[in-house]
Amino acid sequence: MRIVFAGTPEFAVPPLVALRASRHQVVGVLTQPDRPAGRGRKLTTSAVKDFALQQGLPIAQPQTLRSAEGRESLADWQPDVLVVVAYGLILPGEVLSMPRFGCLNIHASLLPRWRGAAPIQRAILAGDEYTGVTLMQMDAGLDTGPMLLQRRVAIGADVDSAALHATLAQVGAEALLETLDGLETGTLAAQPQPSSGVTYAAKIDKAEARIDWQHDAIDIARRVRAFRPWPIAETSQRGEQVRIHEAVVIGDAEAGRAAGTVPGTLLGLRADRLLVACGRDCLGIGVLQRAGRRSVTAREFANTVGALTESFQ
Repeated sequence: MRIVFAGTPEFAVPPLVALRASRHQVVGVLTQPDRPAGRGRKLTTSAVKDFALQQGLPIAQPQTLRSAEGRESLADWQPDVLVVVAYGLILPGEVLSMPRFGCLNIHASLLPRWRGAAPIQRAILAGDEYTGVTLMQMDAGLDTGPMLLQRRVAIGADVDSAALHATLAQVGAEALLETLDGLETGTLAAQPQPSSGVTYAAKIDKAEARIDWQHDAIDIARRVRAFRPWPIAETSQRGEQVRIHEAVVIGDAEAGRAAGTVPGTLLGLRADRLLVACGRDCLGIGVLQRAGRRSVTAREFANTVGALTESFQ
């Protein structure tokens, strides 16, 4: 089939790689316009554009698809299917109805759970045991289209968003090829999403990364995992930002926490982890980082002057 691929971030690259290696023909790539990034605000290309350039694929970067001008390249490419993976632009009705087999989306959750912008992070924050990918036919709603295929993935106790992101991207790439085969042969039929179990994965706000030590350690540990690689869970000490990159839950009894210990109190090192009292149980931090400095182990942090004398706020 003639495939146009629409995607922007790193998550979208494995499906495009899989399409490029398949028997299908990638006739064009849609990706977001280049954006300023970093401290120097240098104009930066997307991960999808980088790969498309390496492969010599035709590329279009419209600001919008709502205008005939923005849709011009897509119309010229005459796709059988438009595959959409974390593209970032709304598809108007004119686009949804253009390809012969419609517009196919890879969504990083088991729909209808976690429709929306941040399904990977929200699944970890909620303590879900499983997530996965859903291949669906796109409609005018927010991740509401009928489902073609789902693949389930367990969320390990120590898995962060970066690792889960990579796993789901690969699972989605494999499921995409199976879905395209099913569409082409007519052996795969779309099914409406269940009306129950709908949840929404709101976009992550940087303010959510701030740790409240009154919360249970399990909730804080999930926050640490969910917010890697961005925005990174953080606290402060003596008014200075401290980011936490890796942590586990350690029970109060195992940590030797005394009754009445105020949440945020540093309890010292144990097995190369910095113990911090939480609302319930303790957080055992393995890797952390002061503002403007490199990441260090808990032991390296503890060896700095006065590191264990003041609580985290």
